[in-house]
Amino acid sequence: MIHIPYKHYEALRAHGEETYPHECCGILLGRREADGNHVHEIVRAGNTRTDSAHNRYHIAPIELVKAQRQARNSGWDIVGFYHSHPDHPAMWSSTDFAEAHWMGCSYIITAVEKGASKITNSFFLAGTGEEDKAFQDEGITIEVVQTAETEQLQGETA
Repeated sequence: MIHIPYKHYEALRAHGEETYPHECCGILLGRREADGNHVHEIVRAGNTRTDSAHNRYHIAPIELVKAQRQARNSGWDIVGFYHSHPDHPAMWSSTDFAEAHWMGCSYIITAVEKGASKITNSFFLAGTGEEDKAFQDEGITIEVVQTAETEQLQGETA
């Protein structure tokens, strides 16, 4: 299970719409806990693929190192990655699988149809190494953060 705040869930879906018809990509920072990966921040990354940006993505190593530093400075880890599939289902492809190497991480994919985000799915990369890695379907828990403003609104409607 991956747990992600609503604002980050919406932000990664919006990122896919903004980069359409190309794939967007980004990094999920947070903590690994017994009940799954918990996202505390997302880091947008530039898709550095120049040959097939409409159906492939690549995150530059320097962006990955910056995200690792940001995570470490916050007491977090990289817990996953996200990308979009323009006019293609929110399912991992053979290329997605071949290029997935972060065991224990979540891989979120959003289908963006004609510029609008539709279905978003997550897949957990299980295994101990390249020989036995496997994507497993992973549930997404979208967390709504309670603020003073939302509490006030709830009180007014009760």
